[in-house]
Amino acid sequence: MQVILIKDVDNLGGKDEVANVKNGYARNFLFPTKCAVEATASNVKQLEERLKVKAKKEAAMLAEINKVITVLTGSPVKLKAKTGANNKIFGSVTSLQVTQAIRDQKGYEIDRRRITIQDEIKELGTFKATIDFGNGQTTDIEIEIGAEA
Repeated sequence: MQVILIKDVDNLGGKDEVANVKNGYARNFLFPTKCAVEATASNVKQLEERLKVKAKKEAAMLAEINKVITVLTGSPVKLKAKTGANNKIFGSVTSLQVTQAIRDQKGYEIDRRRITIQDEIKELGTFKATIDFGNGQTTDIEIEIGAEA
């Protein structure tokens, strides 16, 4: 029997996949637990429509991510920090400070957990950070650290 999975099922498949299963497994487990529906012609059409809508949403999201990436990589993010002798920063620059700087300078709200600073920033200069947008989309940005006046 062919079924369309509504949820991810271990050892069977993921959501919105068509799977072949035995009749008893479908009737006794998958249907009562609402993990799957029978793969009738109308259900298959509904699945195809859901997949089309999902593909359009992903394409729009990918276009938006690419737009954000071009803005972020266009120019470095500039931060000011209090410094002591030998241009050493008091403390270090965190991803929260980078997030606030991106919001103020570029106009985009990025979750601080998505930002990974490659080297610990404890002095003035230019450094790199990586932003992970999900779905395999990442970008490297430059962070310029300057002294507060």
